[in-house]
Amino acid sequence: MIEIIPAIDIIDGKCVRLSQGDYAQKTVYNENPLEVAKQFEDAGIRRLHLVDLDGAKAQHIVNYKVLEAISAKTNLIIDFGGGLKTDNDLRIAFECGASMVTGGSIAVKNPEIFISWIEKYGGDKIILGADVKDEKIAVGGWIETTDLDLIPFVKNYMDKGINKVICTDISKDGMLAGPAIELYSKILDKEPSMYLIASGGVSSIKDIEILEQNNVPAVITGKAIYEGRIKLSELKTFL
Repeated sequence: MIEIIPAIDIIDGKCVRLSQGDYAQKTVYNENPLEVAKQFEDAGIRRLHLVDLDGAKAQHIVNYKVLEAISAKTNLIIDFGGGLKTDNDLRIAFECGASMVTGGSIAVKNPEIFISWIEKYGGDKIILGADVKDEKIAVGGWIETTDLDLIPFVKNYMDKGINKVICTDISKDGMLAGPAIELYSKILDKEPSMYLIASGGVSSIKDIEILEQNNVPAVITGKAIYEGRIKLSELKTFL
């Protein structure tokens, strides 16, 4: 059964969504992220993907109080990302209640630190965020595309102990145009043991069913829920 992981993205302490990572294309869905998290929990959801978009921009953790509130007042298993650049950022995230953290740009820009996190906390607590455009890794809130090929990049970190990878196809994110099924199938064909978490493009329950049929272990969905294209009651089939 595919694991359902709703996303809450935070700017100024509010629940928002961006389109293709563009801060200028921001929609505020709720002023109170804790309220949203409680709705997810009440629907039977156990996992949450919490992204500090202010942190991603500032290059350090910012919205840790939101993480702390959700962790204290729900039993959701939270993975937290956005702006985690230093050991201190990681310490704050774990102290505020994150069960796991996601590192994306840091894995490209400062692999030594990212590898030290894997060695210290283990592959169950450190998730690799692999944002991709045309199968090349992108960083810096998707502003910068590197020349790193996706699959060798991911394989390198799997060899170092990573087992969970969030793969976001930038062209799909926030567009409600369907997920990158071919890309995910290609990744799993090369790395079948990977716990691949698909992210971006989910527009309906049908998309989640297709991901499951293609043996994708988990999926992050946000905008489709907030826009009413997926009702929380519909997700019960997967819970």
